[in-house]
Amino acid sequence: MQIRKLHDKFILNFLAKDEKNAADIMEAGNGYIVPGIASTQFDNIDTAIKTVQSLKRVVDIVSIGLGDGGNAHHWKKTLAIAAGSDAGHVNQPFEKSVYAQGYLGKAGSSQMVNAMVKPTGEVGKIKLPLSNTIYDVDVFMGIASSLGIESIKFMPLRGVEHLDELIHITKKAHQYRMKGVEPAGGINVDNIGQIIRGVINIDIPFFMPHIFGYAIDPVTGLTEPQKVQKIYKKVEG
Repeated sequence: MQIRKLHDKFILNFLAKDEKNAADIMEAGNGYIVPGIASTQFDNIDTAIKTVQSLKRVVDIVSIGLGDGGNAHHWKKTLAIAAGSDAGHVNQPFEKSVYAQGYLGKAGSSQMVNAMVKPTGEVGKIKLPLSNTIYDVDVFMGIASSLGIESIKFMPLRGVEHLDELIHITKKAHQYRMKGVEPAGGINVDNIGQIIRGVINIDIPFFMPHIFGYAIDPVTGLTEPQKVQKIYKKVEG
């Protein structure tokens, strides 16, 4: 995934309602942004594909999210949208991530597929989102890396409730030569600084917080550029 990275590491992911909103948040974040959509925003796949195609008139990469708080059961719809739009970045539960890579590859599409896992409340353990199987992080990372997984999505972070777990996973992602880690859930302007400080010295190609609820206007559904800018300034330091 080729995109500008702040401090050679950080990328910010926000939802974009439409093409103008994507352009506005890219400007507010000085280009260090991957705009996204959530599959649950759309009643049908064709409308979602057309929206992504519209966003790609102003950005190179769009992230297709599961939606509904990272509901893993939306994996198939999310994958179909990505396949039909060549979005560039696809969110999937771990159990479906390898299948998604193969499916997109067979369709001639080269997109980054992340693998979502859930916190357990215990450092060194993760939970798979569909099966609820709990794994030791070392065991899991060994499996994930052997399967060619490039990025781990960790959700729900719940602000900084599971920050120690996230830091541990990021260290292990570096150890197992993963390309990225993507936390999501409850991230806002008040806690982004603490999250960034926790991982800033870990040598990993990219770290991409997904920041949704905090930045979205509940009336218009637009991501507010001024809130994007506030987050960007916190990460810029």
